[in-house]
Amino acid sequence: MSTITSTDPITTPAGPALVPFAGGDQRTVFRGVDWHTYNQLSEATGEGQHVRLIYDGKDLEIMVTGNVHEHYKELLGTIVRAVTMGRDLDYVTCGQTTWKTEIRGLEADLSYNLDPEKVRVAREALVRRSTDPADYPRPDLAIEIDMSPSQVDRPAIYVDLGVAEVWRLVRGQELIIEQLQADGSYASVEESRFLHIRAEDIFRWLNEATAEREAAWNRCLNQWAMGLGHQA
Repeated sequence: MSTITSTDPITTPAGPALVPFAGGDQRTVFRGVDWHTYNQLSEATGEGQHVRLIYDGKDLEIMVTGNVHEHYKELLGTIVRAVTMGRDLDYVTCGQTTWKTEIRGLEADLSYNLDPEKVRVAREALVRRSTDPADYPRPDLAIEIDMSPSQVDRPAIYVDLGVAEVWRLVRGQELIIEQLQADGSYASVEESRFLHIRAEDIFRWLNEATAEREAAWNRCLNQWAMGLGHQA
């Protein structure tokens, strides 16, 4: 982990609340954290690691992901790639980019731009190799693997970011698709508005991945996904 080089003082938050390991993940929650402290820790930690910071404007959750978490993340990313190819959908992957509003921030497990205009803007920024976060639109789809319950108000962060759809894998036992409503809340739905696949189908493929060799699973998944394109 990088060190914080700023000379500005960091406010010491209230003592952490430790949440036991679940599926290899551990969450540590600090109550009463200010934005400055979160922002410095976020910049010091960086992206794409097994440490994730989620800040809801008041409390900071630091999550260390485990093997099961990372396994499911890879599977869900593979499913998204297969379906977008099968349906010939253009997209830009945002990976584990840290997304921030003026008062909140988080790093999703996976995130994507799927709206055509956002895809165009993001691709132009990538062509320029821009390192300015402002050049990249906020994601349309975010994926979260919850092997244990989040201890902060993560939905409020996604509302602030305007993320239209969130997939949540809950303890490896249920896949939930939630979509942002006009009143600023998220509601569970049966089918993704972007990929046009059902939550039960996503979960079925996750289950089948544990019962088959990975190469065989990938072949079957890709065949199924290509069939979706023929049905469209």
